[in-house]
Amino acid sequence: MSYEEAYKDCVWVDFEVLEKFMKDVLLHSGVPEADAEIVGEVLITSDKRGIDSHGIGRLKPIYIDRIDAGILNPVTKIDIIKDDKTAAVLDGNNGMGHVVSKKAMEIAIEKAKEYGMGMAAVRNSTHYGIAGYFASMAVDAGMIGITGTNARPSIAPTFGVENMLGTNPLTFGIPTDEDFPFILDCATSVSQRGKIEVYGRAGKDLPAGWVIGSDGQTRTDTKQVLIDLTKGKAALAPLGGIGEQTGGYKGYGYAMVVEILSAALQDGAYLKDLNGFDAEGKKLPYPLGHFFIAIDPERFMGLETFKRIAGNICRDVRNSQKAPGEERIYTAGEKEYAAWQHRKEHGCPVPPSLQKVMIELRDRWKMDYTFDFEQD
Repeated sequence: MSYEEAYKDCVWVDFEVLEKFMKDVLLHSGVPEADAEIVGEVLITSDKRGIDSHGIGRLKPIYIDRIDAGILNPVTKIDIIKDDKTAAVLDGNNGMGHVVSKKAMEIAIEKAKEYGMGMAAVRNSTHYGIAGYFASMAVDAGMIGITGTNARPSIAPTFGVENMLGTNPLTFGIPTDEDFPFILDCATSVSQRGKIEVYGRAGKDLPAGWVIGSDGQTRTDTKQVLIDLTKGKAALAPLGGIGEQTGGYKGYGYAMVVEILSAALQDGAYLKDLNGFDAEGKKLPYPLGHFFIAIDPERFMGLETFKRIAGNICRDVRNSQKAPGEERIYTAGEKEYAAWQHRKEHGCPVPPSLQKVMIELRDRWKMDYTFDFEQD
């Protein structure tokens, strides 16, 4: 989908308005103020970086609706299960994933400052937003950040059609001497549900190869795919695609790595235990697991040396020979930085479908907001 197609019907709304609106909605849903600020910050960071699949578009369906259904606790109680020199285990008690995850990465960073490396694992958490936010926390502290999370089953293993693994991002944040860090934040599937939802809101068919049906063939019918992913009648293809010919086993393997580290380190839930339904179809919490790693480059050859070489590698790759007809080569984090350079002047694109959701949330609690898209 081209840039013009994606945003042709959108109204651009100021980020401060959106962030305050999200915080107010969360407050009305019972989220404490400090926690609402954290959740709002993670969501608006996604929109600022151009990751529209994980920003304000997720506010109602992933968080507010789940609070309403009683499967997400608006008040996050964090228990420290274990705390060793370089490792910790936290329990989020099915509270807001963003809140316990920020705490966990802060712990990992503090341990890395003292010991050179630190890691924290979390169990009984919930969807934590963009993984890159937490990797960026380590970068901001002058460190390498790594995080991963499991999720409700949606990826089929290579040669399978049943959704067994989550989209399971394996995310890295690496400081450089450039204006932006190297941030690799992506799912271990070809695409993730959030992007499919973006296509659904735009009324567009999916590209072939993103989703596999129970017959082993690719599917492109976006609206029905969104239904069937939940029912187990369709599954996302692992990174690399369907089968082995284009390397689908690689994405499948990385998804397995994230699943194991997100569950086994903290004695957490995994695979079908993350479906969100019991045998009778009753909704249940999604007791997700996450892990967070911070590494201090100063303990090796120094932060400045690390940043210089990391920057040189990125520049050398971007300056390599381009394919015919291509204008440039990007490195991870560059497009998100470019999106912010544009969006900080124009705001966040809000499509008509999301405009309706925002009005619905405002009217539900009789909040004092008049949005730009309501004005003639």
